[in-house]
Amino acid sequence: MNGLPIEASATTAIREAVEARFEAQTRTLAEFVRIPSRRFEEGPAQDFMADQLRARGAEVDDWKLDLADLAPLPGYGPIEGDFSRARSVVGAFRPSETKGRSLILQGHCDVVPEGPVEMWASPPYEPMVKDGWMHGRGAGDMKAGTVAALFALDAIREAGFEPAARVLFQSVIEEESTGLGALSTLQRGYRADLALLPEPSGFTVNRAQVGAIWFKLRVRGRPVHVATAGEGSNAILAAYDVIAALKGMEARWNERAAADPVYAEVDHPLNFNAGKIKGGDWASSVPAWCDVDCRMGVLPGWDLEDAKREILATVAEAARAHPFLGNNPPDVVWNGFQAEGYVLGEDAEPGLAAFGEAFETVFGAGERPAERKMTALTDTRFYGLYHGIPAFCFGPTAENIHGFDERVDLESVKRVTEIIALFVARWCGLNRRA
Repeated sequence: MNGLPIEASATTAIREAVEARFEAQTRTLAEFVRIPSRRFEEGPAQDFMADQLRARGAEVDDWKLDLADLAPLPGYGPIEGDFSRARSVVGAFRPSETKGRSLILQGHCDVVPEGPVEMWASPPYEPMVKDGWMHGRGAGDMKAGTVAALFALDAIREAGFEPAARVLFQSVIEEESTGLGALSTLQRGYRADLALLPEPSGFTVNRAQVGAIWFKLRVRGRPVHVATAGEGSNAILAAYDVIAALKGMEARWNERAAADPVYAEVDHPLNFNAGKIKGGDWASSVPAWCDVDCRMGVLPGWDLEDAKREILATVAEAARAHPFLGNNPPDVVWNGFQAEGYVLGEDAEPGLAAFGEAFETVFGAGERPAERKMTALTDTRFYGLYHGIPAFCFGPTAENIHGFDERVDLESVKRVTEIIALFVARWCGLNRRA
């Protein structure tokens, strides 16, 4: 046993408090989902979360991020866009008497773009509950988990207790593109013995995650009238040639992954994606330009600078084989994630053991959460890789995250809320409230 003991009556009271407040929790989640917190537009969502924390008596730190503070730090990813309104919010809950170990509960409020709204079955920012699922952009990734962590703390309080160690509740931005929100909390000095991020995981714990590199290809061509297209060079078609070369690099990297000590058993863990393309000015003009936003995965332990050099070499080789790009090679601009992969180490075992005890209480004797090796990434890397804070994700069941008709299973949200509350009790300990 690595968790602190809890009286059976306290366990029962906490679980009953989760049940009693779940309708309120669902309403709060709907309010949160209703806020369209896309990149650079997260302010109202951060206002919402700061208000929630203040209403619960937390000491709230709400500050504006400064890229100059973050750029020298490990894990920094460069920003493209208006970052002037970026904020992080941290609510500190401090005990009347410290007995246990401190904890970070962190959730990101930023969501990915919803795409063509007419392709959703229901409007993405009008949350709808149907057949036990809440639909809406961000419902699964990851507003349900963030609200679950908040209401887990509520359940402890409603049961007549407080955590017997400091709990830092963090609401961050930029998880989907750079991770600078999480990085800002560490730059600000916030630390704990463990971090739990309730990302949607279907009741699994992430044992490992890949890293990722974002970059933009800037391909240029020679514009001419389409009547003499052969005299020009089509930048859009040339960009496809470069993309094909990068897909070849993806295949080579996955061949290497087959011998990796962590990811050898995972089929095709590294994915290249050409995620956004813009180019050309006129249907009857051969396009002079094409910009492609790309993402490439990397394995834990891989050197990011080596990976970037290989990306550059692949682009250069593709350009040399092209009649126009050979003398006009594309530019590569690093414009987001510069993220290393992360594998949980032995220092996480006490936390995972305490978490397993909470999981068993909810799901039955002998049950333990399954572990997975992710082919995506989360903010956990900042805590674990750079600050020695073991960090893992565990959250509800969600479907269609980053896609149309995103939704989260509300029964799973309730179970996750119970597990987090009981984990906080076991990890931090409990004080009776006066």
